[in-house]
Amino acid sequence: MVLLNFLSPIYNFAPYPWNLLGIVPLVTGITLNLMADAAFKKARTTVKPFEISTALITTGVFRISRHPMYLGMVLILLGIAILMGSLAPLMIIPIFAILMELVFVRTEEKMLEKQLGSAWTTYKNKVRKWV
Repeated sequence: MVLLNFLSPIYNFAPYPWNLLGIVPLVTGITLNLMADAAFKKARTTVKPFEISTALITTGVFRISRHPMYLGMVLILLGIAILMGSLAPLMIIPIFAILMELVFVRTEEKMLEKQLGSAWTTYKNKVRKWV
């Protein structure tokens, strides 16, 4: 994103001081990731993609998103893009989200369904995937 911003900034949509609004999604994303990571540690299950989970976490940030860490990463990227203020870095965000969906989310959800069965299905029907 930073390289793209300097090579091809395209359009400065958020000049100073408006670019400082990027702090909001940046801090929100970091907070989501830290809260999700703490929940994984508390449940003594893995945070690593593609490893077998030993617990289904349905509390805290997992009440609003089945994948709060990926959501947090997207918010971090959004915050950085706004802080840079140019349009070019914003183009990375949907590409990143699509890659996370295709490479990680779908595989992880299949693994969780296979391992956790009806508990996963019930949770999946109650909580949205991203937001």
